[in-house]
Amino acid sequence: MPASGSPSSIGDDFGLGFQLPGTGTVDEQGRRRVHPITPLVHGASAMPIGIFIVIVMGIGSGAAFGLAGAALFVVAFVVLPVVVAGWSYLVWRNLWYWFDADGDFRVDSGVVTKQERRVQLSRLQSVDVAQPLIARLFSMAELTVEVAGAEGSKLKLQFLTLEDARALRATILARAAGLRHDTTEAPEAAITAVAPRDLAVSLLLRSSTAFLLLLSIAILTVSFLTGGIGGLLVALVTGGIPILMVVSEFIKYFNFTVSESPDGLRLRFGLAKTEARTVPPGRVQAIEYVEPLLWRRQGWVRVRVNIAGMGGQDRQGNKEETLLLPVGTMDVAHAVVARVFPDVDVEALEWRPAPRRSRRRSFIQWSRLAVAWDDTVLAARSGRVTRRVSVIPHARTQSVRLTQGPWERSLQLASMHVDTTPGPVKVSALHLDASFADQVAHEQVTRALHARAADRSTRWAADEPPDDQA
Repeated sequence: MPASGSPSSIGDDFGLGFQLPGTGTVDEQGRRRVHPITPLVHGASAMPIGIFIVIVMGIGSGAAFGLAGAALFVVAFVVLPVVVAGWSYLVWRNLWYWFDADGDFRVDSGVVTKQERRVQLSRLQSVDVAQPLIARLFSMAELTVEVAGAEGSKLKLQFLTLEDARALRATILARAAGLRHDTTEAPEAAITAVAPRDLAVSLLLRSSTAFLLLLSIAILTVSFLTGGIGGLLVALVTGGIPILMVVSEFIKYFNFTVSESPDGLRLRFGLAKTEARTVPPGRVQAIEYVEPLLWRRQGWVRVRVNIAGMGGQDRQGNKEETLLLPVGTMDVAHAVVARVFPDVDVEALEWRPAPRRSRRRSFIQWSRLAVAWDDTVLAARSGRVTRRVSVIPHARTQSVRLTQGPWERSLQLASMHVDTTPGPVKVSALHLDASFADQVAHEQVTRALHARAADRSTRWAADEPPDDQA
C-alpha cells in the first residue's frame, strides 16, 4: 500500500480505474499539471492592466505621444505580459495535482516556497467552474474547490480546458457524495432561466436602487441650483453610481439559469465572466425570500442563500450576495427551493405573530413580524417595505440566542436569533412576547439536537457508502 500522500500505483493514472481529467503534463508518479497554455493566458490577462497604465500615465503627463509614450506602450503591452507569462511558467512547472491513495485531492505548488495542499473531500463545500473573459477567448476555465475550514480553505486550478474542468468537477463531487470515483458527470434538467429583460427591470425597480436614483436626482437639482454647471458636473459623477451598480450586477447575473442534477443545483451565469456553480443540497444552511416593494406588482421574489464555507464572500474576499435565484415568480422560487429543502412548504407554515404592543417598538413592520416552524424548519418573517421570509432547517441550527434591549424590556418583548454559517441570510424572529420567545428558543434547541442526530444530507447521493470508502 503506498503512502497516503503519494499517488496510488494501481490503475491508469492513480490506481483508481480511470484517467484523471486534465490535458497537462503527467510525471512518472502520475501527478498532473494544468494546461500548458496557462502561462500564455496569464500573460494575455495582463494586457488590460497595461491599457489602464497607458491611459493613466498619458492623462497624468498631458504630453503628446512621443518617444516616452512609445516606451510606455512597449512596457505596458510587451514587457508586462512577458514578465507575467514568465512568472506564470515557473508557477506552472511547480504545480501538480492528483488523488492520493486515501482518495483525497492534493495539490503541490510554489516557486520560492513549496506548499502542499490536501483537500479532504468529506469536508467539501463547493466545486465551481468559471471562465474569465480572457480565459474564455482561449477556451480555458478555472476550477475552484472549497472545503469547510478557516483561512485558506479555497483551492484554485488555472487553467484547464472547459471539458476537463467539468470532468474534474464531476469526479470530485461524485467522491464527496459517496459515489464511485469513476462516476461520470451527472445529467441535468433545466428548472428555470432568468430573461435578461426581467433581470434588468428588477434591478432598476429594486428598493435600494430606486432610492439611490431619487437621491441622485435630488443631488443633481440642488447642485445645479446652488453651483451652476460646475456643481452639476460633480453631481453627474456621483449620480451615476446607482446606474453602475445596476450594470455591474446585470453583467454578473446575465443569462442566469438553474438546473437540477443528482449532485445538486447547477447555477450558470455571467456575461464578461461566465460561472458554473454547483450547490450540493447538503451544504445549504438557510434561505431567504426577498420581495422589494416595487416587485410585488410583477409577483417577483429573490432567493438568497447561506452555503457552508462561502461566508457571503466571493473568491477575492469581497462581500457577495449569494443567490439561488436573482428574480423570479413565487412559484419558480418555491420550485428552486424545493430542490435543496425538499420537505419544506413555506406556504403551509402556521405563523405566530408578534403581539400588538410590538408596534410601539417597530411601528412600520410590526404587523409582518412572526415566527413559524414545523418538523423540518423554523422560519421568521419581517419587513413592510421589503418583505423577507428566512428559513433554516433544524439540523442547520448552530446556536439560539435571545436578545432584549431596554425598549423591548419595558414592553416585555424579546427577539430570538437562530445562528447558522456566515452569509447574507439572518434568521431573527423580532419583538415577540418575551415568555413566548423564551419557550420557542428552548424548543428550537431540542429540535436542532434531534434533527442533527438524524441528518444524512451531507451524503445526499448514496444510501450506503461504497465498498472502497466504507
